[in-house]
Amino acid sequence: MAVPVNPLTDAFSVAPQLSADDMAAVAQAGYKSVIINRPDFEGGADQPASQDVMAAAKAAGLEVAYQPVVSGAITAEDVNQFGQLLKTMPKPILAYCRSGARCTQLFQAASTS
Repeated sequence: MAVPVNPLTDAFSVAPQLSADDMAAVAQAGYKSVIINRPDFEGGADQPASQDVMAAAKAAGLEVAYQPVVSGAITAEDVNQFGQLLKTMPKPILAYCRSGARCTQLFQAASTS
């Protein structure tokens, strides 16, 4: 993986934008699940599409969920859905968005609700 991963707990880490090419390394690093919190094309046409990342994640043996969340506009429903993913997906989980901050905010909100 060419991007820095920020572990928040033993079972959950966040990262900035990942691509399909990163998924084999994510699996090799020991992660079991990936949550994509960045909406498709938020960063323009050059942003890796969630569909491509999801296909590569599944091919690498990872569970994957696409939960697009708008930066700066996290809702209670976003937090509830994220909390459910944290409870049901195999651990450890790696979540990503543009910088990792949105995933961190979701994690903190879900952990306190």
